[in-house]
Amino acid sequence: MSLILTEEQTMLKEAADGFLSENAPIAHLRKLRDSNDADGVSRELWRAFGEMGFAGVVIPEEHGGSGLGAVEAGVVAEALGRTLTPSPFLGSGVLSATVLKGGSAEQQAAWLPRIAAGEAIVSLAVDEGAKHAPARIATVAERSGNGFKLNGAKGFVLDGHVADALIVAALTENGLTLFLVDPKTVGVDIERTVMVDAHNAARVTLTDVMVDADAVIGSVDGGERLLESALDLGRACAAASLTGAGDQAFQVTLEYLRTRKQFGKLIGEFQALQHRAAHLFSEIEIARAATMGALTALDAGREDAPLAVSVAKAKAGRVAELAVQEAVQMHGGVGMTDEFDVGLFMKRVRVLNELLGDAGFHHERMAASQGF
Repeated sequence: MSLILTEEQTMLKEAADGFLSENAPIAHLRKLRDSNDADGVSRELWRAFGEMGFAGVVIPEEHGGSGLGAVEAGVVAEALGRTLTPSPFLGSGVLSATVLKGGSAEQQAAWLPRIAAGEAIVSLAVDEGAKHAPARIATVAERSGNGFKLNGAKGFVLDGHVADALIVAALTENGLTLFLVDPKTVGVDIERTVMVDAHNAARVTLTDVMVDADAVIGSVDGGERLLESALDLGRACAAASLTGAGDQAFQVTLEYLRTRKQFGKLIGEFQALQHRAAHLFSEIEIARAATMGALTALDAGREDAPLAVSVAKAKAGRVAELAVQEAVQMHGGVGMTDEFDVGLFMKRVRVLNELLGDAGFHHERMAASQGF
């Protein structure tokens, strides 16, 4: 299994890095945050993402997408991690698009082209507690007339406050079912929650929300497999974003070590800091390899792909956490100030670590898959 990008994937990486560096650098995040932007995300940038082909990277060509795979989605996610850009890519272009690919022809035709063009934001509503726990969903969908009545509450719904549609996971009589819900439906209450990293999520409360039978994505009681498939791709892309954020924090720190002088010498000349930097470099390369391995396994449809994804998410999370801690410490006192970007990387890594399962969740998942 190759853990190196192909020529085409390298071109995509260069395009994504170049586009985001020019159009959505860290200054873009600061502007949205400091202006208290009502959306906290740029619709204009999302449309530009569509024009560049990034928004529809995993969407089939017949629906306006690029028809590419998990590795390419990871390339875009890593680029977003480097620039800390608030974007609906993970929530809409990865999670929701993957779910909708398993929907009816009408659902696909209605939403996939709009996501690929950056014209629509669709949010996946799964988690309900403080931790990622898709196996402990309590939201209920009861049959009512020719459709269903939904009751429950969701948290950590990425960009849910600006979503044009919600995909809600709910318990039905004999299993889990996914529903496509209009956020303007009576009984849907959405509250924006600005996260510590200035990215966006929402709390969604569903009170006697009525949906027709054609709102079901896939089959009734058959949503678990479709949901897990989307979550695994999302987890691998989150690992890629963690790797991107950790590596960029490391690059910023290296530049600081090369320019900051103390006691008449560049601090990068001190052996203790050299050893810490060398160790961190090795860890980042291991995390990148684990993430690439998980993305490749997903593309190949391997049976052990979920295990590879958990390895990648846990490893990338731990390494990114180390990277941002080292970045703040090696910057000294100024590393604690908002003026320097390293603190922003630390906040983003904290959120990404919790998103779609922290290291503890994935360690437990790995142990369970091995029979422990």
